[in-house]
Amino acid sequence: MKLQILSVPDCPNVAPLQQRLAAVLAGREDVTVTAEVIDTPEQAIRVGMNGSPTVLVNGIDPFAEPGHAPSVSCRLYRDETGNPTGTPSVAQLRTALNVPGTPPPAVTVAAAALAEQDCCSRPENTADTSAEGLRTRIAPTDPAARAVHQAILRAFATTGEPPTNAALQQIAAANGATADTILTQLHDADVIRLNPARAIGVAYPFSAVPTRHRVQLTTGVEVSAMCAIDALGIPAMLDTDATVISTDPVTHQPVTITVHKRHYAWNPATAVVFYSAAVGTGPSADCCCDDLNTFTSAATAGIWMREHPSIPGELLDPMTAERLGQHIFGALLDRQTFLPRTVGELA
Repeated sequence: MKLQILSVPDCPNVAPLQQRLAAVLAGREDVTVTAEVIDTPEQAIRVGMNGSPTVLVNGIDPFAEPGHAPSVSCRLYRDETGNPTGTPSVAQLRTALNVPGTPPPAVTVAAAALAEQDCCSRPENTADTSAEGLRTRIAPTDPAARAVHQAILRAFATTGEPPTNAALQQIAAANGATADTILTQLHDADVIRLNPARAIGVAYPFSAVPTRHRVQLTTGVEVSAMCAIDALGIPAMLDTDATVISTDPVTHQPVTITVHKRHYAWNPATAVVFYSAAVGTGPSADCCCDDLNTFTSAATAGIWMREHPSIPGELLDPMTAERLGQHIFGALLDRQTFLPRTVGELA
C-alpha cells in the first residue's frame, strides 16, 4: 500500500495527520508513506489534492466528496460527532485504509469529508445550517422589520453610517410599529447589533466602527465590513464596482480586491481567506466575525492558525471566498432600491 500526504507549505494539520497515521500503521511494513508540498492550484489539480492536507491511498482520495474540486484551501473534515477538524480521526483513517482494530465510526467516511460552511455560527434557536438559511435569517420577512432593515442598509450604503433614529421612527410608524421595538427585534435575531447606548453598531455586512475590512464604493463612500466574507459580499449586494481592502492580521499588509462588473481581481494573487467553522451560540459579531480574515498568503495564514489552535476553520481560495460572499449577501438588499453610482447623484 502506498500513502501520499499532499499539503500546502507550512500546513498546520500535517503533523497531527502524520501522528495519527503512525498510530494506525504501527507494525505495517507493507505500507510506504511519502509527502509532497503543493504550491499552486495547477499542481493541486495535477496530483488530486482536494484541500490541505489530503491523503491518497494508492493514488485515490478515500475521503473525497462528490463535486469537491482540487484546491490549495485548508481542508476541513468532520469527526465522529460531526465537529470540524483539520484531519480525519484515527478510527476514520482505520476505516478508510481498511485496517482492523476499532469498531466502525459513527459517521461514514464521506460524511467526514470537507463540508460547506456558513460565514458564521448562528443563534441557538436557528436550526438551518445552510448558507441559504443564513441569508434568510439576516433578511427579515415581517414587513415593518424588513422596511426598517432595508433603510438601515441603504443608509450605510449611501453615507457609510447608520440612519438617524428619527428617520427609522418615520419608517416604522408608516408600518404601524415603533423604531425601538423593531430595532430590539432585529438585535435579538442578530440581524443588527445595538451598542450599550442602543445605537446601531452592526448591520451585517456593515460595521459602524472601523474594521480591518474596508470597501470603497464608486460613489466615494467608504464602508467598513464585519469580516472578509462580508466585505466581498458588499459589491454584489449593492450591484456596484468597488475596491475591497483587507488587512492581513499577521503582516499588517493590505490585500486589495478590485471589483469591476462582478469580476474580482486580487492583489496579491497569493491571498487566501480564513473561514471560521467555530461552533457556538450568540451573536456572530461576538463569536466569529473577528476570525474571518484575509491573508497575503497561505503561509501567513498558517502562522495565524498555529497561534489560534482553538479556532477551527479552513483556508478559502479567492474564487470560493467571492462566491460565498455573493451567495450570502447578493440578494439581501431589495433590487428596486436605487443606489446612486456617483457622489453627484447623492445630492
